[in-house]
Amino acid sequence: MSRFTMDDNWLVFHPSPSKPQYVPPAGAVDAHCHVFGPGDLFPFAPERKYTPCDASYEQLFALRDFLGFSRNVVVQATCHGADNRAMVDALQRSNGLARGIATVREDITDAELAELDAAGVRGVRFNFVKRLVDTTPPEVLRRIADRIAPLGWHVVIYFEAQDLPQLYDFFASLPTVVVVDHMGRPDLSKDVDGPEFQLFVKLMREHSNIWSKVTCPERLSNEGPPHYSDFIPFARHLVDHFSDRVLWGTDWPHPNLKTHMPDDGHLVDIIPHIATTEALRLQLLVDNPHRLYWHR
Repeated sequence: MSRFTMDDNWLVFHPSPSKPQYVPPAGAVDAHCHVFGPGDLFPFAPERKYTPCDASYEQLFALRDFLGFSRNVVVQATCHGADNRAMVDALQRSNGLARGIATVREDITDAELAELDAAGVRGVRFNFVKRLVDTTPPEVLRRIADRIAPLGWHVVIYFEAQDLPQLYDFFASLPTVVVVDHMGRPDLSKDVDGPEFQLFVKLMREHSNIWSKVTCPERLSNEGPPHYSDFIPFARHLVDHFSDRVLWGTDWPHPNLKTHMPDDGHLVDIIPHIATTEALRLQLLVDNPHRLYWHR
């Protein structure tokens, strides 16, 4: 553990996850995960809203192998701010088996963008969850999006369902592929066919550049482990209707959870319930992430 003190109410990732019964296809990608620190080597950002445990690339890659996956997409977490060194270090140690999503500021130089691209970064993340970040004006984010578009990068967006109405037009206007974290954090106590989730479905239906990660039952479910049954209809709806624009990931080491820490093996075993045919699972775990992250 680093010299940075982990928040008292922040849970540490599962120490010994179970071996999943479901065996992913060859080439399967964990398309949403993180590395934290170690804080003594890669300090956490002064403006962070939480302090996590250390979660190293060695631990991430060991989990990948244990769960039966082949590759990772490492997403920059808010606790590191726009200092992408820990994420980039993981990419450089992956032997080409990891790609990254960075957080950048408007003043980033073209040379710095080129360095990130060479390391394997393929997108930037815009976070709209107010309890995690301070708000960045949309016009600043749009200028960043315009900067990264020529690189062939995409934008990853993280928001909560109740905020989609006021953000809808901005998301629809972005000039790149846009990947939504965690299905836009729907309220799973509501109907999958209700107006809140269907607004997100409309966004995907009317804008072919919008993708979604069908991830984080441990973060969204009211029913909880091991089956997270209330999560399944929402994720399955997106997989069934947008099979060529969905991704899956563990979200390891599950940042900022305060209620329970999931068994990552159980999360993998949910996959056949949200992608109900082998063809759908191949798209979700192999074809889609390879097309988005390893196209060059």
